[in-house]
Amino acid sequence: MAAEQDGNTFKILLATDIHLGYMERDAVRGNDSFVTFDEVLQLAQTHKVDFVLLGGDLFHENKPSRKALNSCIAMLRKHCMGDRPVSFQMLSDQAVNFSHSKFPWVNYQDTNLNIALPVFSIHGNHDDPTGVDGLCALDILASTGLLNHFGRATSLEDLSLSPLLLQKGTTRIALYGLGAIRDERLYRMFLNKQVTMLRPYQDSDAWFSIFVVHQNRAKHGATNYLPEQFLSEFLDLVVWGHEHESRLEPERNQQQLFYVTQPGSTIATSLSPGEAGKKCVGLLQVQGKRMKIERLNLETVRPFHLEDVVLAETRIASDYTDATKRIEKYCIEKVETMLEELELQRSGNTLQPNLPLIRLRVDYSGGFQPFNSLRFSQRFVERVANPKDIIHFFRHRELKTGKESVDFGADMHEVSHGDTTQRVEDLVKSYFQTVEQSSQLSVLSERVMAVAVAEYVDKDEREAISELVQSQLKAAETYLLSHTVPPEPEAIEQEMRRFREQRQRNVDEEQQEIMQAVIRARARRPDDGLTIEDSDDSAGSSGEGTASPAPRGRGRRGQGAVTERRSQAGRRRAGRRQRDVVISPPGPPIFAVSRSKQTQAAGVQPTQRHIPTMDNVFWGRGSNSAETSVSRRTCSQRNATQTQGVIFDDDEDDDPFQTS
Repeated sequence: MAAEQDGNTFKILLATDIHLGYMERDAVRGNDSFVTFDEVLQLAQTHKVDFVLLGGDLFHENKPSRKALNSCIAMLRKHCMGDRPVSFQMLSDQAVNFSHSKFPWVNYQDTNLNIALPVFSIHGNHDDPTGVDGLCALDILASTGLLNHFGRATSLEDLSLSPLLLQKGTTRIALYGLGAIRDERLYRMFLNKQVTMLRPYQDSDAWFSIFVVHQNRAKHGATNYLPEQFLSEFLDLVVWGHEHESRLEPERNQQQLFYVTQPGSTIATSLSPGEAGKKCVGLLQVQGKRMKIERLNLETVRPFHLEDVVLAETRIASDYTDATKRIEKYCIEKVETMLEELELQRSGNTLQPNLPLIRLRVDYSGGFQPFNSLRFSQRFVERVANPKDIIHFFRHRELKTGKESVDFGADMHEVSHGDTTQRVEDLVKSYFQTVEQSSQLSVLSERVMAVAVAEYVDKDEREAISELVQSQLKAAETYLLSHTVPPEPEAIEQEMRRFREQRQRNVDEEQQEIMQAVIRARARRPDDGLTIEDSDDSAGSSGEGTASPAPRGRGRRGQGAVTERRSQAGRRRAGRRQRDVVISPPGPPIFAVSRSKQTQAAGVQPTQRHIPTMDNVFWGRGSNSAETSVSRRTCSQRNATQTQGVIFDDDEDDDPFQTS
């Protein structure tokens, strides 16, 4: 049967890093993120996808403005609600998948909503949960019923990833998600074997496993990224968010044998080379264990062109008397050429912004002097969208013998324009590593200062610095009082050095104190945004005591009564848990989900499974015109479909790589 007529094919729209609200106060670029997100949802409707899968950073700010929230809700309501039936089933225990939600069930099964286009999303590092209640903007959208927030870690000491089990015809998908976690912490958790991925026990290899993650893919430091080899080898496809460069074509990991796709951001949030390529989303089609990803270029993205110029490689000599004027003239000609090239590359969409983004990076190493960039920018006002930062001068540092000095202010300026991939924490660390001894910290630690500055800069936590400093001072005071120290400055300084060395050895203890201080700082923050009041009769974070709505009405999709059984040990942190979904009437044979430790960390031999190749994993490669449309079911057919029961069994005694 042709793919267009096959009711066994999932069609999923992949998008990451939408960054709604980016530069929304800018008179020229303020609406760029909203226009592009509207196009993304319109593409989902045009291609009649089963659902939209977002890989984090839906919002640019941790506390999005009213405009950003209102615009997002309006677009989701416009494109996601309707009478078109949803043609796939949810088989997993939704009380587990959405345990953090006030409404622990998928939105299209809510009897009070008419959802035609489900949206599933994890949170990113820009819109991650904060505050005492641990809420984020996605939780607000989930409470409205317009979005399904999944992949939220409930514990950072024993992390179990339970998949969303979806079925359409004979195709079954196990969808895993993990919202953004600090890279260093997640790296350490994988090394300490604290990450577990649950998987279907029976016919486990028959499920197409997708993992959505939002972490550093590129190595920014020793532990400041997530190595691909840490991920389980049974995965079929990893959708990687956070990285803005578009690398949609699936790349095979030769060690773990899965594929990685990186859609990239839908809007340029920095004037860097990774943002200069064409923006796109992906149309993923899954049929059995085969897949195909089609690139859908976005037509409403603001044009962006970046070029590098090395003055030492031009015909201009640094010893010319008029070298500066010649350089300025040369750069003007370069920008004019870039504008002409962009005009020829326009998509033709009437919603595409007229003014482009231009970035000319000029390396003036070799004795050259930069010209007045402000005067240069005035030439292109009302011709480009970013006249103030159209040109960027830089030069390679010449390392001196001995101790290298770091211009902390210059580095911060570069990061603010997005020309480097350094984070605030990295800048703080590099600063204290190279600064003179007289400017080194004597009581506080670099790790504490890095976290404090990052919380203040990235998340606008104004109390973070003061709270973390006070916490460190209190710890130092407690240490000194517990030791007999002579009242001489030299003796106190020596004892403080011992205190710092002890803190550096006890990384986990210090990290725990940092997290507690951050929580206290967030609790002191004035509540200036939207809040959700907790009540005694509402669903808790674990989802206990909350039953799914009755199986009636339009949106139930055959959902039956849900019951749960929990032992006393299951209520403990990192204890065993067993949850049953009892469906009436009974469906096909029950699937179990067993614990599967990471083979790289645990040293377990991988299962002998069918190794996918490019021929049997992909179908229809190179056929951009071919589309897979799924046969739609009527409302009565949809409601008549029964849902299978799934038992999640956390039994470590079972073979973690059991196959049918």
